Amino acid sequence: MTKPSTFRGGTHPPGHKDLSSGSPIVRLPAPEVVTVPLCQHLGAPSKPVVTKGDRVVRGQEIGAQNGFISLPTHSPVNGTVKDIKDLPMPHRRSGPAVVIETESEDGGCVFEPWSDHASHSPAEIIDRIKQAGVCGMGGASFPTYVKLSPPPDKTIDTLIINGVECEPYLTADHRLMLENPSDMILGMEMLAYALGVERCMIGIEVNKPDAIELLESMGVSVVPLKVSYPQGAEKQLIDATVGREVPAGGLPMDVGVVVQNVGTAAAVACAVRDGMPSMRRIVTVTGLGVASPGNFEACVGTPFSDLIEAAGGYSGDVERLISGGPMMGMALFTDGVPVTKGTSGVLALEPGEVREVSEGPCIRCGKCVDVCPIRLTPSIIATAAEYERWTIARDFGALNCMACGTCSYVCPSGRYLVHYIKRAQDAIRAMGTGKEA
Repeated sequence: MTKPSTFRGGTHPPGHKDLSSGSPIVRLPAPEVVTVPLCQHLGAPSKPVVTKGDRVVRGQEIGAQNGFISLPTHSPVNGTVKDIKDLPMPHRRSGPAVVIETESEDGGCVFEPWSDHASHSPAEIIDRIKQAGVCGMGGASFPTYVKLSPPPDKTIDTLIINGVECEPYLTADHRLMLENPSDMILGMEMLAYALGVERCMIGIEVNKPDAIELLESMGVSVVPLKVSYPQGAEKQLIDATVGREVPAGGLPMDVGVVVQNVGTAAAVACAVRDGMPSMRRIVTVTGLGVASPGNFEACVGTPFSDLIEAAGGYSGDVERLISGGPMMGMALFTDGVPVTKGTSGVLALEPGEVREVSEGPCIRCGKCVDVCPIRLTPSIIATAAEYERWTIARDFGALNCMACGTCSYVCPSGRYLVHYIKRAQDAIRAMGTGKEA
């Protein structure tokens, strides 16, 4: 194995991955009622195309694409539509959803299976991926077909598959690489074909040596990476693997790269080879607050409460329930929210796993500057935001912050740096013209 590489900045919070990394994926049946969000992807929510009382079949489109950055949504079950309404979501306060009473999960091959993807044009592959509703499954949930459709002036020469999974606690991607590498590899080949690139690789941190060894034995070009958060972010992964720096405000395509998550690659394989829309995903359910942490494959619309039950139920006092990882995830007030395509984990944390801090004044130590992966000065931006000096915050790059949380994590004064910066971002965007607020 070659010497591990990494990016500038970052930090290394305790992983806690041993709680679930050894637990094989368990496939859960669909619940009696699924609540299928129409806002599972970044961009405009799908537009409902069914009404209350309609009978739907597994894989049927229940929400139509509603703009360029949008995707169709499909029913994960056979059943009857009971309602269409706004409900609490794991990634936002609320959003539109189709509530379906489940009858079965039988059948469901909606599109014609394509056993040989190379017999179809790249445009046909991209359209299939769009019609199947595939989006990024690493957290951002960006529509995959959009990434595969760069403008004519952007030349893509490299595809990077993201197998980093740098967030503490999460192990869903790790288990996917161990248990279903064939689909991930096939999806990678399909993505490379759609982009017209020959150079592809997968970045994996060295805390997953079994996955690195397995994929290398299958002929995959693996780039071993040091363990560092947030290495799974696109710009940091590109820096660590191919040494290219995405400009501030730019996109990976600006440096000739497209990044896709391992779960996304596997979903692409299912969409193209099997004709199966994106309706299921692997979720890590972990933390000391559950009896038996593990990894579960669940259909979208499954309530988090069912995942908790599958992990043995709650054990002891749960201080915090989080959708996603502890660094960038969303704290929840209920376990009744549904699984989406972007749900990577459900964390039930006991008091000893949650750091409670009292915010103090900035002591100018510079630790936040040292760890910022995009070379910002979080302390200055946050202070400007605290005093509503939005133009100063803008000029120091507030809009470039990706809210990874490394600055808040290392701050000895417990400053709510990400909170302040997000507040500044909202205010700057509201300014519109960029005039003084």
